[in-house]
Amino acid sequence: MTGLDPTYIDQIVRMALTEDIGSGDITTQLTVPENAEANAEITAKQPGIIAGLDFVQAIFNSSILESPSAEVRAIVLPNVKDGDRVNAGDCIAKISGQSRTILTGERCVLNILQRMSGIATLTAEYVNLVSQTKARIVDTRKTTPGLRRLEKYAVTVGGGYNHRFGLSDGILIKDNHIAAAGSITAAVNAVRNGAPAAMKIEVEVTNLEQHNEAIAARADIIMLDNMSLEEMRKAVEIVDGKALLEASGAVNKNTVKAIAETGVDIISVGALTHSAPSLDISLNFIK
Repeated sequence: MTGLDPTYIDQIVRMALTEDIGSGDITTQLTVPENAEANAEITAKQPGIIAGLDFVQAIFNSSILESPSAEVRAIVLPNVKDGDRVNAGDCIAKISGQSRTILTGERCVLNILQRMSGIATLTAEYVNLVSQTKARIVDTRKTTPGLRRLEKYAVTVGGGYNHRFGLSDGILIKDNHIAAAGSITAAVNAVRNGAPAAMKIEVEVTNLEQHNEAIAARADIIMLDNMSLEEMRKAVEIVDGKALLEASGAVNKNTVKAIAETGVDIISVGALTHSAPSLDISLNFIK
């Protein structure tokens, strides 16, 4: 698990705060004295895996917040870091500083922390379900536009792995590519003649006949799309280590263990990023 680039964090923070604050936090400006100070705690309201803590500090340090001349004096993260599991009631972070700064940044802090922690928590559930098999849980490109790096990082925090980040860093020949090229063999040969030598070639197949053609074409990875458990077991037997096998489609918490037990190497789960529920987290002032 590697952290996010500080420059990227700053870009997301600026975008989120600018969107939320607009011309100013009018409620806070009118109700909170300019020099008021406060202490606050960020608390988990349900069990889960925490992800996104770097954004907490970055948001409260941002010059976009109210009272830009002031800084939050301290953010303490007692025994909590990205990847830690928390229980309901656990303190995630303690904050002290100007009340206006904390109030204006509150929603962006919670939105990002809840979203990333929700993805990490759901990923950890999938990883745990297949822990007795060799299968790896990986994400997809089904992410929120503009937030892919953030969401894919949260997957790694939860113990999952990243599939290709975008269209330029991985070759995945899907059904429409095959249709346009004329066949799996033609598509793979075209890619092999033009792609960088070190880049793996993955082919999506929907039946065993296509699976056999992909093996014959020497694909590095074969994606078994919406195949039955019986078909996947047969595909594992046929491939006999000649390529990695990835299962995709109809993957959920009720099916993922049985899919992993077929012997596939990789299971891609779009739900990790497109359907993860946010973890319930609160920020409250304390006396």
